[in-house]
Amino acid sequence: MRSGTHPSIKKGKKTMSHSLTDKVALVTGGSRGIGAAIAKRLAADGASVAITYAKDSNAASAVVKEIEEAGGKALAIQADAVSPKAITAAVEKAVAALGKLDILVNNAGTAIPKPFEETTLEEMEHVINLNIRGVFVTTQAALKSMNNKGRIIMIGSCVGERNLTPGLAAYAATKGAVKMFTQSLSREVGGRGITVNNVQPGPIDTDLNPAAGDWATPQKAVTALNRYGTVDEVAALVAFVARPESSYITGANLTVDGGTNA
Repeated sequence: MRSGTHPSIKKGKKTMSHSLTDKVALVTGGSRGIGAAIAKRLAADGASVAITYAKDSNAASAVVKEIEEAGGKALAIQADAVSPKAITAAVEKAVAALGKLDILVNNAGTAIPKPFEETTLEEMEHVINLNIRGVFVTTQAALKSMNNKGRIIMIGSCVGERNLTPGLAAYAATKGAVKMFTQSLSREVGGRGITVNNVQPGPIDTDLNPAAGDWATPQKAVTALNRYGTVDEVAALVAFVARPESSYITGANLTVDGGTNA
């Protein structure tokens, strides 16, 4: 660094930090919404980033292009997290392309909002396979290549601790499983200096859960701030626990929910 240069520099309209320089991150489900925001933020903080996507190659390419245009390094890998073979291969491809793995963000997930009595077995299996099994398989594959002092970050949900929204029983159960997986795994990998944390968003404005419409009304009402959050607000918390200075935070469930669970 040149004498007198601040550790962060402005590039375009965004402030670029160097807190993750020389780090390599993999973000599952990184082509849109919260995942895309996380990928862009980690890249802005200096990390090389690989993202996975299930179907929308155009959206994934757009995320990569935005990162590259800002001076970062990124690649997109097609892999549906419901497929153990696909997601394992994606981890291997990311490591091969970027040389190592320091940060894993288990973001891929879904909800199918509807009364539990009306939920089909196929819908239950899809939510379980993506939100739980996909996290297990991705994490296990990543640990084989992850450097010591790495970061594993789950994207859970505030409803994994306390659910106030009808129609999310099955989804809340899977995020409760992610919460306990986080706490348990942190004790298994702590000897390697790897931290494991669970970022739990509340109502966040995305295409899957827009801050408008009938389903959004009860979610907004239970927040303390009386608003939906933004994807950048979630990404900011993820970036914080990914940094070296967060090395003593592990096994934590960190809500960014506007006070929903207050």
